[in-house]
Amino acid sequence: MPQTLRQTIAMTRESWARSSTIHVPERVGARAPEPGQLRIAFLVYRGNPQCGGQGVYTRHLTRELVRLGHSVEVFSGPPWPELDQGVGFTPVMGLDLYREPDPFRWPARREFTSLADVGEFLIMLSGGFGEPWAFARRVRRLLTARRGDFDIIHDNQCLGTGVLQLSREGWPLLETLHHPITVDRSIAIDHATSWWQRYATRRWYGFLRMQVRVVRQLSAVLTVSHNSKADIHAQMGVQLERLTVVPVGVDHDVFRPYDDVVTKPGRLMVTTSSDVAMKGLVPLLEALAKLRAERDIELVVIGRPKPEGRVASTLERLGLNDIVTTISGVSDEDLARLYGEAEVAIVPSLYEGFSLPAIEAMSCGVPVIATTGGALPEVVGTSGETGLLVEPNDPDALVAAIRTLLDDPELRARLGAQGRARVMRRFTWEVTARGTAACYDAVLKKIALPDSVDFT
Repeated sequence: MPQTLRQTIAMTRESWARSSTIHVPERVGARAPEPGQLRIAFLVYRGNPQCGGQGVYTRHLTRELVRLGHSVEVFSGPPWPELDQGVGFTPVMGLDLYREPDPFRWPARREFTSLADVGEFLIMLSGGFGEPWAFARRVRRLLTARRGDFDIIHDNQCLGTGVLQLSREGWPLLETLHHPITVDRSIAIDHATSWWQRYATRRWYGFLRMQVRVVRQLSAVLTVSHNSKADIHAQMGVQLERLTVVPVGVDHDVFRPYDDVVTKPGRLMVTTSSDVAMKGLVPLLEALAKLRAERDIELVVIGRPKPEGRVASTLERLGLNDIVTTISGVSDEDLARLYGEAEVAIVPSLYEGFSLPAIEAMSCGVPVIATTGGALPEVVGTSGETGLLVEPNDPDALVAAIRTLLDDPELRARLGAQGRARVMRRFTWEVTARGTAACYDAVLKKIALPDSVDFT
């Protein structure tokens, strides 16, 4: 933190000097729908897969919807999404205040072109997160000018007031809410180490008041697990009859066992897109510190922990930097091959509304150790079916489960094969797309959503 006003001014000038107009990709037209199929406007306020599961969901769901004959155009702010051929794209210009290498940056004056820009910046200065609010305002303006181009809007967890206004203006709208972010806030506050950190966490999650207010007024909300459905109802007050469940999928043609990949003895793997307490990486590192005393072991972390965050400090405190490798920015195939090199994949999260890493590992034929947090048992199945389940935030339980799998190659092989079979039955993107399309049909016909949509 700067120590003087002079340092603050110098840092601000340096940030302004680094700032430049954000590169805006060209708009890509969507493939026309097949006869009788829909024109879909798909909204995601930050769509890049490296930012987390929302970007992965956007890419694969839109691709499969196009394969079903629908026309899909993605509206996204920066960082920009990765999309497949046939999927349309309209960039929604934003400030990208949290981009690397200068997160929480001060934009150049020329970058402010709307009240949404000013509001988002002021929210950041006050310690809040204004992207969902600002994106919803921007995309509403774009869609208002294109009312005749789409049959339905699908919003992917923005839940800004602009989205609610679109619904009130007569747009048929389906909302995806992966899990209640109230859980993220509660866990972050519980793990805060000072009153200031608790205050800052509450302020950062201030956008939740808006999202709760908006989602309670939307008529059709899709979520990805029955556990998330129950928690959204209990914690955000959404009526059960407005909620339906469509599970998330995995690209089983990419995430698969590769014949030329050799498993490395003692290799463990964990995938986490963020350095937050909810992902449970610190308890896993504590388990690793106990295990290294008895065997040769290593951990590959797919993600980018903060240089001075809780994970980095734990690695230093436990002396684990020599057996923990962090990797980021890998392709899906490279990620699948890394899974194949691991003897065990671990999902140590304290809570998950679903879990893409779990089904990615299962699809690769790798046995999984997961916690019982949130929807993980719903995804992985009962303990011993495709993996082992342990209580969240319990390093000793992780030690016992890891030891069990590393010492039993036959068990690993059986759980890995059963995991792959479970994915092929329940968790493909085609299943997700067909279930989502059934929800579009219900919205357009103005009939009640089903309790869940499952084509397995």
